Amino acid sequence: MQSLNFESDDLAATEEFLNDAYTRVQIGNNGQHQVRARIRREVLGSINFDQLEMGFDMAYDADPLGRVCLVTVHSGRIEENYHGGGTDTFTPGQTGLLTPHDLPYSGVIRTSRYDITMFDPAILNRMATTAGGSRVRVDGHRPVSVAAGQRLRRVIIHLQQIAADPDAANSPLTVTSASDYLAATVLATMPTTAEHEPNATDRHDAHPHTVRRAIAYLESHLSDRVAIADVAAATFVTPRALQLAFRRHLNTTPLEYLQQMRLAAAHEQLGAAGPGDGQTVSSIAYRWGFTHPGRFATAYRQRYGRSPSETLRE
Repeated sequence: MQSLNFESDDLAATEEFLNDAYTRVQIGNNGQHQVRARIRREVLGSINFDQLEMGFDMAYDADPLGRVCLVTVHSGRIEENYHGGGTDTFTPGQTGLLTPHDLPYSGVIRTSRYDITMFDPAILNRMATTAGGSRVRVDGHRPVSVAAGQRLRRVIIHLQQIAADPDAANSPLTVTSASDYLAATVLATMPTTAEHEPNATDRHDAHPHTVRRAIAYLESHLSDRVAIADVAAATFVTPRALQLAFRRHLNTTPLEYLQQMRLAAAHEQLGAAGPGDGQTVSSIAYRWGFTHPGRFATAYRQRYGRSPSETLRE
């Protein structure tokens, strides 16, 4: 895909462009500002560096991108709703994963200027290994530490500069090195399912006591925004040790376990709701961090074999 430029003050034209350039998406104006969208893309091999400016509050509901999508916010904010429940807000100076590559996503971009860096998740596999040879995936939305986030931003800025240089962008050696550079940085700064050869401290800390402390923390923060770094800090281990502990003893990840706990809490509240108490499927789902009713219903049916509305009625 070549470099591109787009500018429009028309909502329908902006939606059509986003469908062509990213994935199937529905958008709306969720505020008082007139629609204004500017998008510029630079390409470096298989990596896209997009600079976006949305001069209005753009609500969006999108299909999976199929690509890892990192975001850095410069102004405004992005309120992201995650598949299966949970929300996060990216504010100026913050970098993280906008959405997992294989899940739908939704939210609101609040009059924001931001960059996104997109690449095929397969490039991570060249630099890492996983149990059973499965594909590597980014397993959390925030860098593992403040310093890691700063490092990731510096690398993205460096690669943006290379992509803007036609001579460098057309060099096969530069393109290959850039992909490896980005993949290695993401693996080092973001929580992933890759096996990074944990150090002795991480292996020692990945014991059942760590899992129990983490579960206790999650139980007391079921309806809160929770990141891997928060759970690790509460259990006094590194994010890598925390993920290793959950994979070793529960064969899951901390955030996947949190989603199942939230589903169970919503299931219990749906079953306990009585006639005339004003509770709805949407209100209960939102209470437990599920901000997208349709995705909550899908996850609920997969877990319990019925719709949440059936449980509420009975």
